[in-house]
Amino acid sequence: MAGMQENSTAPSSLGRELFSASVYKRSQGRVTRQVTCVALIAAWGIAVWRLAQILPAWFAEGGPMTQALPADDFGVIRFVVPILIFVAGGWLAYRAVNFPRFAEFLIGVESEMAKVAWPSLGEVARSSAVVIFMIFALSFILAAYDLFWRFVLQAVQ
Repeated sequence: MAGMQENSTAPSSLGRELFSASVYKRSQGRVTRQVTCVALIAAWGIAVWRLAQILPAWFAEGGPMTQALPADDFGVIRFVVPILIFVAGGWLAYRAVNFPRFAEFLIGVESEMAKVAWPSLGEVARSSAVVIFMIFALSFILAAYDLFWRFVLQAVQ
């Protein structure tokens, strides 16, 4: 019985959370949540931009809505619909980073990232040089093996 009560209240709390403008634990995980929100909005913006590019071609081909759409309304659909979709996606991104379970995850990520011992610029440069040198050395070794077996197999033929 208790499980049924939890399930019956879940949609109302989700709806309440979706339309709330409050910030969950305002001072915790702030940078991580802001960066995540900007990344979600940027990804959504790219999708909406692509939609705005596709809409004119879709309507020009005579899609199913073209017959029911007056010619004057095409400009409205081309610009207003993507803007409304972008705004809705931005609001969902803002609410997503303030949804308690996801916000707790992002707060945990930020606290763990604060514990990481980051290398100095010199260490990064030295490590990168070693990796790049090893990549070139291994590619030359593989090229030498390839040439060797090429000559061996051509001689056998």
